[in-house]
Amino acid sequence: MTILDDYKDYKGMFTVSPSLLWEYDLSDFDWWKSRKIVVSRILERGWLQDYFAAFDLYGGIRGFREIIKEIAYLSPRDAEFACLVFGLKREELQCFTRRLLREQRLGC
Repeated sequence: MTILDDYKDYKGMFTVSPSLLWEYDLSDFDWWKSRKIVVSRILERGWLQDYFAAFDLYGGIRGFREIIKEIAYLSPRDAEFACLVFGLKREELQCFTRRLLREQRLGC
């Protein structure tokens, strides 16, 4: 059991903190087109309420997990956190595979 299991008790109660998306005009913000930005900001700086709000927006925890896989860049710390909390493997993350390809090209 994790803290995210409480999501069902708080479904529909929260919205994503505007401070996470401070540089965007949220009055006409396209939440679906910007889903990778929203999810990466929540992983980087979000509170538990932001996770619950994003779960509502993107189809629950499963939908959120799928978006994490699509994100092109996450810091190693945030990627490790996402893997641990959401039960993902590093190899499933686009940010991890992109980093490996970049290192192979540069010979690092």
